[in-house]
Amino acid sequence: MEVLYSSTRNDGAKVTASQAILKGLADDGGLFVPDHIPALECSMRELTGKSYQEIAYEVMRLFLTDFTQDELKNCIDRAYDSKFDTPIIAPFAEAEGTYYLELFHGATIAFKDMALSILPHLMITAAKKNQAQNEIVILTATSGDTGKAALAGFAGVEGTKIIVFYPKDGVSPIQEKQMVTQKGNNTFVVGIRGNFDDAQTGVKKLFNDQELVKKMADAGLQFSSANSINIGRLVPQVVYYVYAYVKLLEEGKISDGEKINVVVPTGNFGNILAAFYAKNMGVPIGKLVCASNENKVLYDFFVTGTYDRNRQFMLTSSPSMDILISSNLERLIYRIAGNDAKVNAELMKSLSTNGSYEITQQMKEQLADFYGNYADERETAQRIKEMYENTGYILDTHTAVASAVYRKYVQETGDGSATVIASTASPFKFTRNVMKAIDEKYSAMSDFELVDELSKIGNVAVPNAIEEIRTAPILHDTVCDKSEMKAVVESFLGIGS
Repeated sequence: MEVLYSSTRNDGAKVTASQAILKGLADDGGLFVPDHIPALECSMRELTGKSYQEIAYEVMRLFLTDFTQDELKNCIDRAYDSKFDTPIIAPFAEAEGTYYLELFHGATIAFKDMALSILPHLMITAAKKNQAQNEIVILTATSGDTGKAALAGFAGVEGTKIIVFYPKDGVSPIQEKQMVTQKGNNTFVVGIRGNFDDAQTGVKKLFNDQELVKKMADAGLQFSSANSINIGRLVPQVVYYVYAYVKLLEEGKISDGEKINVVVPTGNFGNILAAFYAKNMGVPIGKLVCASNENKVLYDFFVTGTYDRNRQFMLTSSPSMDILISSNLERLIYRIAGNDAKVNAELMKSLSTNGSYEITQQMKEQLADFYGNYADERETAQRIKEMYENTGYILDTHTAVASAVYRKYVQETGDGSATVIASTASPFKFTRNVMKAIDEKYSAMSDFELVDELSKIGNVAVPNAIEEIRTAPILHDTVCDKSEMKAVVESFLGIGS
């Protein structure tokens, strides 16, 4: 059955999957959502024994219905190849009776690789399918990981350019080094004097700047997005929750039909929304545990039904979650509003103008699948230390937030269900905070001394993604105010006045 996509703010016009991927963001500023969430056509048992690539095809073909079998399989095969440092793509680590799904074995050692390895191939295929003549300009804001993963995915891809904005003082040293050393004549990296929300808001304004859009069209250019606002980012993320259940079943860790809980550290809400979609496709998932850091806007929302970004922005040791405007939450709001674009648009307008909105009691009742909580900086560091001392397994700061929140969930509910925690980044990406949490004595070491020490105490090889930036030259050094983003983009594209 064909799946079509419409905007969360205007459910009139419908587009195909390839058209939604190509556009990235709807013309009215809304996000594309499927007109229905398709049910899996294979049982969990039937999927056992299949590779990650095979399961990806069984999931993605149901959402991307205007892609042919050959087109989709080609995208999958080109994405999930030797750039991952394990043939399994997403292996499990079992620690303290919980299953950590390691989503960081791609080229940039963060979970964003799982979707951003395939997005360029989906986008180029979509452009050909729709006879798009313009060069595609990927415009993206990043809180640390999306930027490098998108840069790695699109670097050198013919017919594309990519511009990444990141908060200059809001990412880890390793994250910044990964981005500013990125090669490729079609890549451009810019530091923003501000936080991630400033970068993300600025990018959305550029998408909706009709003067700029016309100027680009006249030059044979068009915007698209590699952020999780692009449905081509979200659909590949659904895959790994289906895969996780199948592998636990295959290994005899759970019985067929047994419900598992899923814990996701999140700021922009895309990763946990993908788990929600997987549940609605038929994966036996019980609770969706939404883990926040000290920027706990999502936790407060689940508790009160009010989303309020009017608060102090906190810079934490888990910078990819330092977000107060969770873009992907809009897709969930649209759904619990009964797929009513008008209601959703009013709430998003309130968020834009007042910085907050409140959902109805009826909408709040539809959030029963979710549990929200948060871990502060002390709890996050303590969890890293405890896990290492108890098991030898080293968590990154984001996964530690999830692990700490999961503990709170179990203490509150007594729920002993088998649980998968999305391990979203390698500890090598956040060495300073990880090593300091394990032992304060590491504070005096340099970033790359910490890398070597982490490898030693964790008995884990240093990832290639880290090795290649040790001596790499800085290729991008542009920094601007948020008010200068448009001028910077025009200059890079050669369309300035």
